[in-house]
Amino acid sequence: MTESLFSFPTFRLEAQGLAFARGGRTLVEDLSFELTNGNALVVTGANGAGKSTLLRGLAGFLSAHAGTALLMDEAGAHETIASQAHYVGHQEGSKPALTARENLAFWQAMLALPGLKSDLTPDAALALLGVPQVADLPVAYLSAGQKRRVGLARLLLAPRPVWILDEPLTALDAAGQALLTELMKDHLAQGGTLIAATHAPLGIESLHLELGGTP
Repeated sequence: MTESLFSFPTFRLEAQGLAFARGGRTLVEDLSFELTNGNALVVTGANGAGKSTLLRGLAGFLSAHAGTALLMDEAGAHETIASQAHYVGHQEGSKPALTARENLAFWQAMLALPGLKSDLTPDAALALLGVPQVADLPVAYLSAGQKRRVGLARLLLAPRPVWILDEPLTALDAAGQALLTELMKDHLAQGGTLIAATHAPLGIESLHLELGGTP
């Protein structure tokens, strides 16, 4: 679906003994997993099981009480996952007063990584997400589904090897959900990886982790 495919460098995402707490209560404890290029991890569990806490921790918004989560290259050098990841949560992260195009141009400049560049323009990314007509509209005027598509468009404008997606199907209609599935498949085909928390099937092959249950 993306207009220009490239391959991410070989890497391994490795989490060892992770623990996160919110409000004085430990929600994630002694969690370990490993992902390599082209693999996805889908995290499920009941409300309050710690799915969002885990994803926000991996994205660098929360500090781990224990353990490590790193991205390792072939030579063994490591970086934090947060420095190489896109995070899409329940809030879209767009400035309501700016147009969709202005928001995406800002994120494209802010989130670009050295050596990883997209040939897409904000208008092209909006077209791929099925909402070219919103480019000149302030985000405040958009529907919930349109805002979600604008937020997802930044995944294409600043390539990053790791996508961390919290309930990514939220506010999307059936066509939008199918579109997102294709975007995720493209990302994995390029050698990226993703970690998603969801209550609904994403339509991709993945490993499975149930919080509050057995991995």
